[in-house]
Amino acid sequence: MFHVQRTEMVSKTFRLPEELISQLSAVAQQQGVSVNNLVAQCCAYALAHLAEPPKENGETEA
Repeated sequence: MFHVQRTEMVSKTFRLPEELISQLSAVAQQQGVSVNNLVAQCCAYALAHLAEPPKENGETEA
């Protein structure tokens, strides 16, 4: 059965280079998604493919 999933979104402001915004806008338009959706997917992909996983809150380096 299909279940609609709700994702809580938080509004943040980021400054990005103009050329990057142009590239993101073009790709989003080509793929039929919003720039916001594309940026969220890009960030999730980048975090999932880091060479080293990010440290959890409270963890310290050895």
